[in-house]
Amino acid sequence: MLRLPQDHSQPKPNLASDVEAAAHRIAEDWSAGVDHGAAWPMKIVAAKYHCVEGAKKVVDLALTSSGGAGMFKSSVLERLYRDVRAGGFHPANTMLTHEIVGKTTLGIGLDEQPRWG
Repeated sequence: MLRLPQDHSQPKPNLASDVEAAAHRIAEDWSAGVDHGAAWPMKIVAAKYHCVEGAKKVVDLALTSSGGAGMFKSSVLERLYRDVRAGGFHPANTMLTHEIVGKTTLGIGLDEQPRWG
């Protein structure tokens, strides 16, 4: 069995905590009635995007760590991998998220055309 050297010199970020913190901040603002005005759509889709991308990293790390058994239908990791990947194309998908964040940041109306290219 091939063993790769492990680099223990750098602390590894806790990806799950980072993802949870991002979602928690937006949920707290929403629950507290914070007025982000027209920036709310951007904040919501950006938080969703951040959570999905973080979840992908977590699941990839789990599958890498578990080995080949994680790819079988009987594995919980297989379902998690599939479910997390669905987050990338579930509304708002990556392109729409980038559009909303870009337009909001630049002060362009979300209904402004053309949408892409």
